[in-house]
Amino acid sequence: MLKEDRLNYIVEEVNHYGHIKVTDIIDQLHVSDMTIRRDLDELEKRGQLRRVHGGAVSLNDYPNKELSHRDKKIINIDLKKAAARAALPYLKPGETIFLGPGTTMEIFASMMDDMDLRVVTNCLPVFKTLNEKSKQMKLYLVGGEMRKITESFHGSITNAALASINFHKAFVSCNGLNNSDIMTATFEEGNAQKIALNNSTERYLIIDSSKIDKRDFYTYYKLEDITKVFIDHNEPLIRPLEASTKIESGEVEDN
Repeated sequence: MLKEDRLNYIVEEVNHYGHIKVTDIIDQLHVSDMTIRRDLDELEKRGQLRRVHGGAVSLNDYPNKELSHRDKKIINIDLKKAAARAALPYLKPGETIFLGPGTTMEIFASMMDDMDLRVVTNCLPVFKTLNEKSKQMKLYLVGGEMRKITESFHGSITNAALASINFHKAFVSCNGLNNSDIMTATFEEGNAQKIALNNSTERYLIIDSSKIDKRDFYTYYKLEDITKVFIDHNEPLIRPLEASTKIESGEVEDN
């Protein structure tokens, strides 16, 4: 494949999915790691994408297609871990907390110490992650209609259950954060998180910096109504958020 054809392919992929990983492009195009990294650097200089740790993100603010759960699990892992680590000290024994859906929340759940917590979630992978290691936690999986792409529950049954529970803290993530709009892919999934947030004394958003300036279908909450945002350290991107809420960033660890 000629260089320009390769560059065009990369731009099409990143605009279609919103993100791209170096390792994925290597597998698809059968070229070296160094070649792909040079390509991404060149495309960033051309203003056609933005480089992030391990890959690149689209400059288009609204991706054409939501990534699968499998794809989301392998994208920006180090950034998600940095954000999740920053939130861990805010877990206190004796509290009732809500954990929303998403791969960032799954990473957060995997990092949580086992302690005397009452944890409510509508996300099956989050529940499974905690159930495998929990001895002290009381775990509640809220059922309803399952959304397969995130393996989370939503709908009237879910909403009725969440509306009747009072939380000390709610921890959620999102697909996009544009200005003060916190967005996700569906009305149903967003509404479930909105109910849990509204029933929480403290409301926390855990995201990686690639979500900034991205949009999605449904705005389910406003940034100014969030107690604090936990995010990987990326000063130019996170500085504007400080006008709306408190920010706590975590450093990306070297592998």
